[in-house]
Amino acid sequence: MDSLHEAMPNKRSPDVELLGRISYFRSLPPAELRRLAAACTTRALRAREALFEEGEPCRGLFIVAEGSVEVRQISLRGREQVFHTEGPGATLGEGPLFDRGGYIASAVALTPARVLFLPRSYLVGLCRRRPEVALAVLETLARRVRRFAEIVSNLAFRPVTERLAHFLETAGAGRPGAELQLAITQAQLAARLGTVRELVARAFSQLETSGVIARKRTRVVIRDPARLAALARGEP
Repeated sequence: MDSLHEAMPNKRSPDVELLGRISYFRSLPPAELRRLAAACTTRALRAREALFEEGEPCRGLFIVAEGSVEVRQISLRGREQVFHTEGPGATLGEGPLFDRGGYIASAVALTPARVLFLPRSYLVGLCRRRPEVALAVLETLARRVRRFAEIVSNLAFRPVTERLAHFLETAGAGRPGAELQLAITQAQLAARLGTVRELVARAFSQLETSGVIARKRTRVVIRDPARLAALARGEP
């Protein structure tokens, strides 16, 4: 039996399995995955506890092992913009890790969470030894850039009603009569759409008045999916 495997505590095996499912590390052999898990430290977070703050120096890669973490920015006036919400298997902090700048946003646990931390020196060394890992990291960074470009485009060119239509159309998958149970408040939805609660409430009213949706408290029924999809595409 592999002596390194014998030396690994049993409690690490779930983390080894988790790391093996991440796109960066899927190509690594079992022994390398065990070394990778051994290089990680673990941090437990309470709900609403910050994992890192915008501008804080980045010293390594975070990997969500359990729970849910939200990445967001807050303006000096208190306006909030949610970039993305991540669950188990997600990685956080790649960008500043490579350019040595501070975090461009803050990460906060939405639920009790457990994250792994991999020091920068270990990941950079791994990228140098194994180019396939570096290429996988680049692919993820490219997707993030594309996603941020989409957010910027939405904020610059799309009115709030279109942004809300896109959110609902995506959540309902365009199914006639699809009933959505919104698990977030209008203020939280506004943060995701890059606006304020009052404008989200107005956009909901416009969609409801035009017969596109029907609402009852936190339930939203898509009555006209074709029209909703057209609005989501920005069609008049």
